Amino acid sequence: MDRTRFLVIGAGITGLAFADRIATDDYLVVEAAEAIGGYCRTVRRDGFVWDYSGHFFHFRHPEIERELVSRMGSDAVVRVARDSRIYWGDRLIDFPFQNNIHQLSQPEFIECLCDLYFREETAPRNFQEMLYAGFGRAIADKFLIPYNEKVYATDLSTLDVDAMGRFFPHASVRDVIAHFRHPRSAGYNVTFTYPRGGAIQYVEALASGVRRDRISIGEPVVRIDLLRKVAVTDRREIAFDYAVSSMPFSRLLAITGLPWDPRMYRWNKVLVFNIGFDRKGPAGIHWIYVPQRDVIFYRVGFYDNILGTDRMSLYVEIGYPQDSQLSDAEVERARRRVLEDLARCGIVDGHRPIAWHAVVLDPAYVHIATETIRDVQEKKRALEQYGVYSVGRYGSWTYCSIEDNIVEARALADSFNAPGVEREA
Repeated sequence: MDRTRFLVIGAGITGLAFADRIATDDYLVVEAAEAIGGYCRTVRRDGFVWDYSGHFFHFRHPEIERELVSRMGSDAVVRVARDSRIYWGDRLIDFPFQNNIHQLSQPEFIECLCDLYFREETAPRNFQEMLYAGFGRAIADKFLIPYNEKVYATDLSTLDVDAMGRFFPHASVRDVIAHFRHPRSAGYNVTFTYPRGGAIQYVEALASGVRRDRISIGEPVVRIDLLRKVAVTDRREIAFDYAVSSMPFSRLLAITGLPWDPRMYRWNKVLVFNIGFDRKGPAGIHWIYVPQRDVIFYRVGFYDNILGTDRMSLYVEIGYPQDSQLSDAEVERARRRVLEDLARCGIVDGHRPIAWHAVVLDPAYVHIATETIRDVQEKKRALEQYGVYSVGRYGSWTYCSIEDNIVEARALADSFNAPGVEREA
């Protein structure tokens, strides 16, 4: 039986950030996939550079950005001032919708403004009620509800009021009206950075501080014996003092044998298409939100406008319920529909697709409900009694940025690194 002090489960951003930070070489990183990176993997095909989806880094801690960029080289990253739009039939309006209702037709603008002003500010019990209470019926029904229903592929009344946390662009009536005369960018990602070689470069920057002989890819953990502190993979048993997992929390619970209720943990899938075309498309725009229910995708992004390349390079995202069966035939049907809807939206106009790639993110967005938040906290405390720590976006079953994963993983490592700190193994 192999033995390690720290068993790190998952070689994505979170796991690598922990391994990079922990002040010992007595660790082992095991990754189920055949490559490091998690959802931040990059695909290169026919001259196009694509990620598994649009993964853009929004740093609130400049020291983390400086450190990662220093490992990559300053010329490896482009910094972008966001230009994001909303597809609104005969026009594109600026994002966020609630701050730019003055760009709608006059009747729609008046409807939205009146409903915003006369909204019923009751205490919301769920995400959908929060949208109505915060923005009024017209803004909610026109954009906020249909768009987020497409993203989460679920009834929004089942989600917690704060399901998106700080990432939801709240605005007061005063903010909305002030924006009419003095427009300003809003949201958490007003600026972002992107590596010229794709998101994998940030992963490789973190991995540069991790010993490669301590990373084992293609080795999924299938069971954890909490009492023995032994992880079973598809090829061996590994005894550990501490396990740090970034796998989806529901899967971790399933392989530990800890009592849990699967009905508490819900999520959706996202089918991502990366498509390269023979020439440029719309200029300057970085991504477009699409709330219309009769358009298959909810967002389309333009890699070429970020990287300054000479052919249109898109990522297109489609939300599906958790139990959807995305067979090869279904993916092909969706691809054909995507091309039709891209043309219908005016994004494609006689362009010839010359390369494409598809990937299913499962889970994609976890469905955060009040009872789930409480259950995650309780289960994490129970696991920590056995030396098992669950961290990261999926490990903590939350909605967060890529940088947040780094911060959380490093904080955990620092808690072990602190002088005089010795936890019972």
